[in-house]
Amino acid sequence: MTDAVRPWSCPFCPLLCDAFGVVRAADGSLALQGSDCARARAALAHFGPATGDDRPRVHGRACELHVAVDAAAALLRTSRQPLFGGLGTDVAGARALYRLACDTGAICDAAQGAALTEGLRALQDRGGFTTTLAEVRTRVDLLVCFGGLPTPRHPEFFRHAGLAPDDPRVVVVAPSDDLFAASAQLAALVEGQVVDGASAELQALAQRLRAARYAVLVYEPARLPVHGALVIETLQRVVATLNRSTRAAALPLGGGDGAATVNQVFSWLSGLPLRTRNGPHGLEHEPVCFDAGRLVADDAVDLLLWIASFGPAPAPPACRLPRIVLGHPGMAAVEADVFIPVATPGIGADGHLFRTDGVVMLPLHAVRPEPLPTVADVLQRISAALQTERAA
Repeated sequence: MTDAVRPWSCPFCPLLCDAFGVVRAADGSLALQGSDCARARAALAHFGPATGDDRPRVHGRACELHVAVDAAAALLRTSRQPLFGGLGTDVAGARALYRLACDTGAICDAAQGAALTEGLRALQDRGGFTTTLAEVRTRVDLLVCFGGLPTPRHPEFFRHAGLAPDDPRVVVVAPSDDLFAASAQLAALVEGQVVDGASAELQALAQRLRAARYAVLVYEPARLPVHGALVIETLQRVVATLNRSTRAAALPLGGGDGAATVNQVFSWLSGLPLRTRNGPHGLEHEPVCFDAGRLVADDAVDLLLWIASFGPAPAPPACRLPRIVLGHPGMAAVEADVFIPVATPGIGADGHLFRTDGVVMLPLHAVRPEPLPTVADVLQRISAALQTERAA
């Protein structure tokens, strides 16, 4: 016997598609219905009849939840500078994470922190014009995919946009060697400058952009080269120039695995985005110094708390640090001092996530309710254990 669940908000991509459903088999396995999205199908495959041992573990030995919580609290209690990474959780989990980070002085950086930070730094330095998926669908007459088509990472993007990839309104700019030069040349051409060496395709695109009534430049920060913030700033320069005489906007695609959601929550609770800590001198935002990879490589932190509730990946980086992992049951084999399996929002528990355009928060409903605790529940228990110890 099977049971169809519709509608369903898919938590496995920052588009948060809610136009199709899930078929739940009698054995508990899940299958996508109404879409051939490869990303959603691959993610659902991790929720078969057997997803791994669902008991917490301390130093590899199965235990009860309260034992694992106490062990995690003990590690955090002795840490002088913890790092919270991964951050694969929903709004409730992010709120609990922020409180625990404030209590412990932790630095927080998402698994997609590098790409997220590139976009944030461009926004902080120059500002920008962005749009929503709904605006793209209803108003766009020229869609420029800068860096390539977004479908490999966001298979349902063009369904949201109401266009086909081969629609004449879609233009792909995918230079093989230098995105920096291509963006700079396009910006200059849109401003009406003469650019020696600019390709005929870029010159034609500049003319189409100036003639469009509502142009949108789509890009994926995760696909940009190192120092991609410079490319983003230049694309925003294109948009700003166009907005003097017509309408244009940018649409960055990214922030999956909870990154955009946690960043939103931290921003509204503290006024600052990720790569921030509440330390001895108050709130400190260091987008370069607080890079998780840099901190681990430089031995600048002494404990890693890793959260990955949407699937077995991303896994925590290999390191010598004590590790607390709150993750999908399939991560039980990951080496960790404390491992606590947690429910996945939108699969085993209800929740909320922010969509990639940053203005829509969608509810997630469990399609296969599980007895596993949520990330928020586990973090609240750890916080309570820390407070109890301090009170004693």
